[in-house]
Amino acid sequence: MKIPKKIIKILKEGGIGVLPTDTIYGLVGSALNKETVERIYKVRKREKTKPFIILISSPNDLKIFGIKIKPFQKRLIKKFWPGPFSLIFDFKSKKFLYLHRGRKSLALRVPRPKWLRDLLKETGPLVAPSANLAGMSYAKTIKEAKKYFGEKVDFYFDVGRIDKQPSTIIDIRKEEIKILRK
Repeated sequence: MKIPKKIIKILKEGGIGVLPTDTIYGLVGSALNKETVERIYKVRKREKTKPFIILISSPNDLKIFGIKIKPFQKRLIKKFWPGPFSLIFDFKSKKFLYLHRGRKSLALRVPRPKWLRDLLKETGPLVAPSANLAGMSYAKTIKEAKKYFGEKVDFYFDVGRIDKQPSTIIDIRKEEIKILRK
């Protein structure tokens, strides 16, 4: 799959939109742009205290956030990435308070599809909550996403119906891992 250059440009300039992730349609925008992230909270009507999952192109992108990997985490990263697994890491940076929302942790995922990792190499990390309003079911089609967001987003990228599940969320901050969402 090839993402149009226009969409890449919109994302690099701080725009937001709906596109397929490795799991479901996501409402995406640059994780490195505070205004973009705040705009997604507003458009999605999401609780301000709940952090978003962040898509990254490779484990090397953890360095962008200054995340230090423990030896046991290295093994888990190799096991779960790339794939539909969002891993939670300790994260205390004040610089990225707008991402961790005071929770001092971040959930990140390296998606399996090469086209999506290639997109992330071009755009940088993207916050990628499901394409829906808080408390509603996630959009399986662009038509459903448009009912939620209408003209409040800058683009929609349609690949037809997606009948997958959201990612599994795994807390790997301690050696005893916890599955928070299957």
